[in-house]
Amino acid sequence: MAGALSAQALASLGARVKEPKALGPNATDYLVEGEANAALRAAVDKALSHMPVDFALQPWAGRKKRLLIADMDSTIIGCECLDELADFAGVKDKVSAITERAMRGEIGFEGALRERVTMLKGLELSALEACYADRVRLNPGAKTLVATMTENEARCVLVSGGFSFFTQRVAKAAGFAFERANTLIDDGARLTGEVGEPILGREAKFQALIEETADLGHGPGAALAVGDGANDLMMIEAAGLGVAYRAKPVVAAEADARVDHADLTALLYFQGYAQAEFADVE
Repeated sequence: MAGALSAQALASLGARVKEPKALGPNATDYLVEGEANAALRAAVDKALSHMPVDFALQPWAGRKKRLLIADMDSTIIGCECLDELADFAGVKDKVSAITERAMRGEIGFEGALRERVTMLKGLELSALEACYADRVRLNPGAKTLVATMTENEARCVLVSGGFSFFTQRVAKAAGFAFERANTLIDDGARLTGEVGEPILGREAKFQALIEETADLGHGPGAALAVGDGANDLMMIEAAGLGVAYRAKPVVAAEADARVDHADLTALLYFQGYAQAEFADVE
């Protein structure tokens, strides 16, 4: 049904869909003759808007990316670590409200981060470990995504406007080779309410993509970037395949593709991987 609707939408703009190829349960690859432009994407999006279907329309060549660069909070994991830490400090409502505005791009990320971290002043360091153990869970498909791309010699990098205490643990749990994040300052027993400078925000995430692809001998087109918030937008726009995962409207509107329904293995299907090629993870 979804394939027929998308084929009709593409045909209306002069594109032709050739023989489909099944990649896995509910995942199908279509070779389209025609330029993968904004008009074609908009036509397919409109045709499928009433169905729980995620899709990516992109050039056939170079689909399998050499770099995966992924946001952590609400992308690789299912929560916002700072908001959960704030719960331990008794200020979650205040912090979550600021987080939501920052992720929607309504306020600057750096200032919002400093304001929220200030509210954590005096929180015992033991709360960080408790927060990770009790609240942080990998999103479905995260380990398979990272393991499969790693097996296919792609570099996998976790980048976060959050904190290294969490990225170090999440990177290890999900299988990322590298991680970049901000640092919470403490006095050896409690948080001081300060964050290390310079703050890793949207520009730093973009720079990470540029540096990592250059180190691999490629340009930004060789990267797949995925995130959900406004501070992910620069890297998503720069990547060869920029994906909005359960994202804020400002991000979803600019990404090459959205994942609103499937799990993170959709990013493998988007690259043309068949389920039989997925890495075996526990």
